[in-house]
Amino acid sequence: MIRAKRENMEKDMDMNETSLIFTGDIGFDKYMDGKWEDENLLSPEILDFLRSADHVIANVEGPLLDASPSGLSSPAGMAQGTAQLLHTMNPAAVKVLKAMRADIWNICNNHIMDAGEKGLAATIRQAQEAGASTIGAGMNIYEAREPKILREAGGIGLFGVGYQRGCKPAGEEKGGCLNWNDMESIQHSINLIRSKCRWCIIVAHAGEEFTSLPSPYTRDRYLQYLRMGADIVVAHHPHVPMNYELAGEKAIFYSLGNFIFDTDYQRAQYNTERGVLLKLRLSPEGWSFEPFGIRIDRQNERIVKDAVPDIFENVPEEEYRLLEPPPKCSSRRQNGSRFICIRRNLRMRTRPNGKSILRTPEGAEGWKARHWTLRS
Repeated sequence: MIRAKRENMEKDMDMNETSLIFTGDIGFDKYMDGKWEDENLLSPEILDFLRSADHVIANVEGPLLDASPSGLSSPAGMAQGTAQLLHTMNPAAVKVLKAMRADIWNICNNHIMDAGEKGLAATIRQAQEAGASTIGAGMNIYEAREPKILREAGGIGLFGVGYQRGCKPAGEEKGGCLNWNDMESIQHSINLIRSKCRWCIIVAHAGEEFTSLPSPYTRDRYLQYLRMGADIVVAHHPHVPMNYELAGEKAIFYSLGNFIFDTDYQRAQYNTERGVLLKLRLSPEGWSFEPFGIRIDRQNERIVKDAVPDIFENVPEEEYRLLEPPPKCSSRRQNGSRFICIRRNLRMRTRPNGKSILRTPEGAEGWKARHWTLRS
């Protein structure tokens, strides 16, 4: 019976190898406002790499709506600092997505609802007019959790999820994102993909910002997705490149960093000008990946080829264990302060050169000796 199911799947799907490229965060406002008119925004090397793939999955970080933040559904009297965190994009920016050959837009992120359901609907419409599909968000929960099915490589199913605090969830009759802890819907999407496809990929918009390694709860969540049936998790949102983790034949890419995204808030942090384009090659027999380093040239506001960031390397489970706190710190009474310390120490692990302190001569033991003692 299993063999018959596989034979039917192979009849419906293309067995040829294919390639997918995933981008980090894309936003055409703030310093990138109007840059869609710059024919040299993306260097020739970057365009060649993007166009070498069969599919490009772009994280469109905000609604494509011809409106200024002041004209959106923001509460009256919103503080200027808060308003600066809203991101909308002129629909003219679609020309860059077309030049990238981005045929799949991930719109599950913490800015897609910055213009409310009107902005979400407009973005979906812009994607349709550009010949692109969207994943991760929709005008109801059923649209938000609907995977994109590709016929190549024995079938590939993709869908997007977003972290709870920032990505406004869709409902029965409400537009929004697929919440990353809506396990029932996530399992439904995985099962649907597994009934048709060889591969299941989750695009996640989540994780602690500006850290070089994932927080424990983020890592646990992504590992849970693998146990639920996903093969690969590709993530963004932290705005800096992070490590990846190989788990048997599966993998988690914790953050690709920024791609076309530049704000004052970003410039106040280390490594936000660095990013990775990730190419996955898939066939019915297996998969491989190729990273391509990029850098935001902030003097000219253009995206150029760069070395792959040093932090983009496999950090296996045994190395995470080196960072576990002493047993005395794991009591329920100390959980709140323990989380604060973990977050603070994750930030401290990011050096200006983008390297993880775990890989320095000091190592994890020296790091723990200096920083866990600060809590007592």
